[in-house]
Amino acid sequence: MKTETKVIKTKVGLLNLAEQLGNVSQACKVLGYSRDSFYRYNQLYDEGGEMALAELSRKKANPKNRIDPAIEARVVEHALEQPALGQLRTANELKKEGVFISPCGVRCVWLRHNLETFKKRLKALEAKVAEEGMILTESQVAALEKAKVEKEAHGEIETYHPGYLGAQDTYYVGTIKGVGRIYQQTFIDTCTKVAHCKLYDRKNALVSADLLNDRVVPFYDEQGIPLLRVLTDRGTEYCGAREHHEYQLYLAIEDIDHTRTKARSPQTNGICERFHRTIQDEFYAIAFRKKIYSSLEQLQTDLDLWLDYYNGQRTHSGKHCNGRVPMQTFQEDIEKAKEKMLSQLSDGFANLPPAGEAEASNGGDQLARNSQSDRNEEGATSAPFLQNILGGNS
Repeated sequence: MKTETKVIKTKVGLLNLAEQLGNVSQACKVLGYSRDSFYRYNQLYDEGGEMALAELSRKKANPKNRIDPAIEARVVEHALEQPALGQLRTANELKKEGVFISPCGVRCVWLRHNLETFKKRLKALEAKVAEEGMILTESQVAALEKAKVEKEAHGEIETYHPGYLGAQDTYYVGTIKGVGRIYQQTFIDTCTKVAHCKLYDRKNALVSADLLNDRVVPFYDEQGIPLLRVLTDRGTEYCGAREHHEYQLYLAIEDIDHTRTKARSPQTNGICERFHRTIQDEFYAIAFRKKIYSSLEQLQTDLDLWLDYYNGQRTHSGKHCNGRVPMQTFQEDIEKAKEKMLSQLSDGFANLPPAGEAEASNGGDQLARNSQSDRNEEGATSAPFLQNILGGNS
């Protein structure tokens, strides 16, 4: 219901109440109006009906302050010619042409024509091109290309079921006296928003792999589904040569695909960035004011308690959660992941060679089974391997 309609209904209600009570003073007292207002409304209603009770603006336009129509038309035209320029640069460019207008005047013109933002100017340009079939200048093409790149950088992450894609990032918590620098390794299931976090006193590839090995992969194993892919930024703790980089080596052992964000586009991993703001506001900002921490283990204990609340009790308004708790979303959507596993398994059986060809390819099958068993053995020893290297530093 519009505000204008609400105002009219309130005034009509005052008139009706006075008629029912037969007492103007009592009706005005109940609804909080003065007797003068009642008689004014009553007169307007008698003359023009309900529409006469609409709130009239007391602001009157001063035509002397209105910009010259020719200048206004040139400002609108220039906004479509150079949509990437702001109000200050637009005023300076028009000054070269002998059109004198202040930056505030430019913005007023833009507001009247719904051109006050870069996106709105681009939208108006696209509409004009579609209507007139005009040829774009180089600056117009550059502005449209820039908008296209920004849309791609701000695009939504494609995720379909639990375990399809996990986002991992490093968050600098701060420095505690006696403990030193504290870094948080964060992992979030992009579909269900289930989060796993672990604190460290350093930031390198080994601790990034330790979070997956200690918290993430065991969690997915308990749920009976695999983690297919991980999205990270291009930090040195996540990127490097597979032969010498612990994180890349661990992903290869666990058969997890690795996707990197676009360069200079941190919003690509926006799920982690938004979670870091949440955990800062709802946990760290409160915890550091309630308690003095003398060790990393104390802070990790409280962090784990908050994560239990976040995953198991706190409702999430994300796209896939829709007001559900993250673990509830995970449990209810896990069947999608299992159905995909079954479909892939059935496709694998369908592609098996006929019985006559099986004997001929026996040597290749045996080699594949040996290779698979070697990978499984490596995967089985990966956890102790990381634990031995980390020791007590995790």
